Amino acid sequence: MSLNQTTPPAAEPITLAEVKAHLRIDHADEDALLGSYIKAARTWGELRLRRQLITAGWTLGLDAFPPDGVIRLPRPPLQSVQSIIHLDAEGDEQTLDPALYRIDAAGEPGRIVREYGATWPATWPVPEAVTIAYTAGFGDAPADVPEDYRLGLLYLVGHYYKLREPVITGTIVTDVPLTVQSLLSNPHFEFA
Repeated sequence: MSLNQTTPPAAEPITLAEVKAHLRIDHADEDALLGSYIKAARTWGELRLRRQLITAGWTLGLDAFPPDGVIRLPRPPLQSVQSIIHLDAEGDEQTLDPALYRIDAAGEPGRIVREYGATWPATWPVPEAVTIAYTAGFGDAPADVPEDYRLGLLYLVGHYYKLREPVITGTIVTDVPLTVQSLLSNPHFEFA
């Protein structure tokens, strides 16, 4: 299985203005640094949550169609599926007929479910014989992202800003603050 981001998010889930207000910064001297912290916080948060915060395009590669008839799409919430392309039994590229499957974008994670009575086509026995292009994320704008995730990212950027070195001599070494971990956790969703 492979998972690749094909279209990155067009925005970050928190803005530079929000970060500067949160940290009470009124100058532009560190805007580039804060922008890097925002991106790093989003990346860490998305990995921890196993979610896509702002709309992005993804491609999932599978070696074959799953025998249980269900394809679970990582990085919810699922917005849409653009295509399911597979290498048929002769090795030729084919687009899967949409009549063979149903898309469940409401579930967590989003799924592609084989229609009742349908069968997946045979695939060429090579890695990534099935490729699914899809879009995931809460939306295109920061306001589309749940507030607790956004607040967790603000706290994490603050943590990065105040502790600029991995270890500070003469102080107690701490991990990411519990506040950030609790805001950027998802006890209702597990996807392996």
